[in-house]
Amino acid sequence: RKKKEAMKLNLIPIMDSVFILIFFLIMSASFLKVFDIPSNVPLVSSSPPPKNKKKPLALTVKINKNSIPVKTGVPSRTIKLIKNLNNEYDVETLHQFLIKIKQNHISETSAIIEPISSVDYETIIKIMDAIRLMKDTDETIFVEQGKGEDKISTPLKLLFSNIVFGNILS
Repeated sequence: RKKKEAMKLNLIPIMDSVFILIFFLIMSASFLKVFDIPSNVPLVSSSPPPKNKKKPLALTVKINKNSIPVKTGVPSRTIKLIKNLNNEYDVETLHQFLIKIKQNHISETSAIIEPISSVDYETIIKIMDAIRLMKDTDETIFVEQGKGEDKISTPLKLLFSNIVFGNILS
């Protein structure tokens, strides 16, 4: 009897083809761009808020089924009611009104959004963009930075950049 020698499997061609296949899969994959819109959650605290001489603006944009009431102050009061046009929220009117508010409150950066639960994601994003961003076609608002002779005026790029969701439990 002759003893047969065990055949060894040559794995190099298989490994080469697997690595090439992985390379082509990675190169042909379409990657999604994920955008991040920063927003804060309201703080819950048992201690009283710090005392301020200046009354807070407390800008609140409530998103109802048929309108967008814009409220300010503590306690809040409605200063503008923006009604829907053709079953769509009038985001442009909201944006123009917020520009007027920003001209009177340049240092204010916070806005509270209170959407009802039936508002879809795209609508919330459109309204957030109307609250946050200045468009190229908007009237320019200048902010003075520095003191004394070093004071310079720069154009404002954001309206109310600090977005807070007010009714996260509903």
